[in-house]
Amino acid sequence: MKFATLKDGTLDGCLVLVSQDGSRAVAASAIAPSLIHALQHWDAVAPALQTLSDALNSGTAANSFAFDPSACAAPLPRAPQWLDASAFLNHGQLMERAFNTPPIPDFETVPLMYQGASDDFLGPHDDVPLPSEADGIDFEGEFGVVCGPVPMAATSAQALACVRLVVQINDWSLRAMGPREMKSGFGFLQAKPSTAFAPVAVTPDELGDAWRDGRVHLRLHVQWNGERFGEPHGGEMNFDFGQLIAHAARTRKLTAGCIVGSGTVSNVSRAAGSACIAERRVIEKIDQGEIRTTFMKFNDRVFMQARFDDGRAGPFGVIDQRVVKA
Repeated sequence: MKFATLKDGTLDGCLVLVSQDGSRAVAASAIAPSLIHALQHWDAVAPALQTLSDALNSGTAANSFAFDPSACAAPLPRAPQWLDASAFLNHGQLMERAFNTPPIPDFETVPLMYQGASDDFLGPHDDVPLPSEADGIDFEGEFGVVCGPVPMAATSAQALACVRLVVQINDWSLRAMGPREMKSGFGFLQAKPSTAFAPVAVTPDELGDAWRDGRVHLRLHVQWNGERFGEPHGGEMNFDFGQLIAHAARTRKLTAGCIVGSGTVSNVSRAAGSACIAERRVIEKIDQGEIRTTFMKFNDRVFMQARFDDGRAGPFGVIDQRVVKA
């Protein structure tokens, strides 16, 4: 199934199901008024949602309409919790090498993860209001999963079985603020403004064999102001989503609707490019001896789209956003 949330003036929006080809949608509000409601009552509502989805795909659903991604909020406009990891070790290793920072203990065996703000997610075509260009405005292309209830101390296999939906993410960052907040020992706050999501959240089966080993085996194509920036592959995750969820649930349970992100998609091959500006900058420092790329300016745009290995568009739709002065 493919889900989206239309803006309707409420905090959680109106839940719709989207056809497999992304052209049509149908309101699901008679079954579940919002996606968070559906996740919290999944076992009760999933059969009816599947029946409606099947009808939409067969062309028999009543009152279907043309799907307009620009009318969408994030699939979950707000969530009980947003946890973001750094599951692509290449990204962290590049940062350590470029800035000669001490290695993080257990870096290759214990996932890095922070808790971000989950009360105000951005839609796929929303402008991104930020206070100052001097803050080091950066995009970060990621994949993520939305969980059902996860018991405390779940194993990786048990945690992976709790995945309900897969999403595509742009985790905005303000790089000038990050170093101080990391040194404080309390983690990110001001360095992480509202996160954005592609319009469509999908059940894992919609990915076919691109969902395996707890990873999203798609390329995330990123453009900055219309120019190619990179297309790193999600299959290179060092920690899979089962491991990430289990890490988050080691000492507490997770409630339905918790979102867990992969962190910046990053590949060892330089040819893949990058999914964030910070990574390109450290590669420039390593390979060329100096940083040449600046961070984003107001009115800059970023475009992200996941694609299958054969070039077909992925199921999430696109993120296409402009940075504006708050």
